[in-house]
Amino acid sequence: PQEGKETEVVIEPTKDVRHGDFATNLAFMLSRRLRKSPHDVAHFLEKPLQEKLQEIARVEIAGLGFINFFLRDGFLLSLLMEVLEKGERFGDLNLGKGKRVQVEFVSVNPTGPLHVGHGKCAAFGDALARILAKAGFVVEKEYYINDAGRQIDLLGMSLEARCRQILGAEVEVPEDGYRGEYLLDIAHQFLAEKGETVLEFPEEERKKIFKDFAVEKILSGIRADLDRFRVFFDVWFSERTLYQNGEVETVLKILKERGYTYEKDGALWLKTTLWGDDKDRVLIRENGMPTYFASDIAYHWNKWQRGFEQVIDIWGADHHGYIPRMQAAILALGLPQDFLEIFIVQFVTLLRGGQPERMSTRQGEFVPLRNLVDEVGVDVARYYFLMRDPATHLEFDVEEAKKRSMDNPVYYLQYAHARISSLFKEAEKRGIQALPFREVIDLGFRSQEEKEVAKKIIYFKEAVKNAALLRQPYLICNYLQDLAASFHSFYNLHRILDEGDLRLTSFRLGLSLATQIVLKNGLSLLGISAPDTM
Repeated sequence: PQEGKETEVVIEPTKDVRHGDFATNLAFMLSRRLRKSPHDVAHFLEKPLQEKLQEIARVEIAGLGFINFFLRDGFLLSLLMEVLEKGERFGDLNLGKGKRVQVEFVSVNPTGPLHVGHGKCAAFGDALARILAKAGFVVEKEYYINDAGRQIDLLGMSLEARCRQILGAEVEVPEDGYRGEYLLDIAHQFLAEKGETVLEFPEEERKKIFKDFAVEKILSGIRADLDRFRVFFDVWFSERTLYQNGEVETVLKILKERGYTYEKDGALWLKTTLWGDDKDRVLIRENGMPTYFASDIAYHWNKWQRGFEQVIDIWGADHHGYIPRMQAAILALGLPQDFLEIFIVQFVTLLRGGQPERMSTRQGEFVPLRNLVDEVGVDVARYYFLMRDPATHLEFDVEEAKKRSMDNPVYYLQYAHARISSLFKEAEKRGIQALPFREVIDLGFRSQEEKEVAKKIIYFKEAVKNAALLRQPYLICNYLQDLAASFHSFYNLHRILDEGDLRLTSFRLGLSLATQIVLKNGLSLLGISAPDTM
């Protein structure tokens, strides 16, 4: 996928109908291999393409070697028929051939509520999983719970300090602890459920009780936020189990046996520099405690043992420097290089009146995802998170997102879907009984706008393919905007319901229904609803 970008043959709709319906860069892709100019390659391909492809009315060569196709109307019409017959299955591909893929995302430390940056990761991972499933991969979604490290100890200590403060003691939250208001709420719950006597327990027992309580409450809040955000995981995987099942020890043994570890300054190191990392990394500290890196390696070994053929990790921008060591660890374990694919999701800034809001979990200065969802709704939040490449920083304009107008991209798409529903309601009200599309298909396109809508509809499969291969849900957003624009244009220029011409009305209703099916299928890949009324 990623490395194949440069050699990708692209077939895409043309911007100008005079240049045909679709164009391809095939001649450019073949020119280096054939050692000929793209223009010569294009002319060489022109005749065979014309003869072999029944769908093509004619082929033209443009510019330095672009090949433009003019489609036969009959081909477009037969594909519209396929959309109407397949319904929600239209766009299903066998690209993945049943390959088992795991998408692991969000995986936020259970030390505080989800904030808007996590929302962007959640939307991206979930949409990517939906797209891969549509493209024929067998996909599992997983959340990795970091419940075994120093941050969790600090969380437990912070909760204990909050409980003691409520009871009147003059104690401070640990210096590196968690100070958000949410922990005060959990402290009140703790005292209500467990009582004060826990504070008299021996230190180790007390620490475990506070730690477990905090993790459980925060995780249940995270789950509730994700449920509401329409993100449902197949597996919630606990880091602790890697220690309990001896999997951390197992991978350390494998790495030692393969000769990629050494001891220095009382610590155990992995030779990650062998695979391009800027320095070797510690696996076991001098105090005998494993690092996060050690459990992360064990976790990825566990994924391999579970039979996934590829795993996709989606990380926040602050983990960028972690990529080389993780890729080195995969190779040190002897796993295929392409087993692990990592995506970095860049930060989100919320804008209000053009001014950004600040966020930091440790100090409790973050904008919870649930607050944003309360304000703009699930559909709008998801779409805004998805409409750009996740590797770019997102400025989320809250005022713009709340507008219910055609300037709002989510409203624009959903309105196209609702508009088509209202067409059918209006037809019913007027007593128009549309003929089946196959009975009026011979009518053909009466306008360029109808043909433009049909061309956009049939491109859906290609959009799904590209989004799956490039791991980019925003390509579906772009596609849907184009489809909706073509439909709105057709709707505004032509009378769809005409009691005096039942055949034309039936044809246009069939075209509208095919548009609606694809809009709904595309929105569902983004996890966004397709309302019948607005």
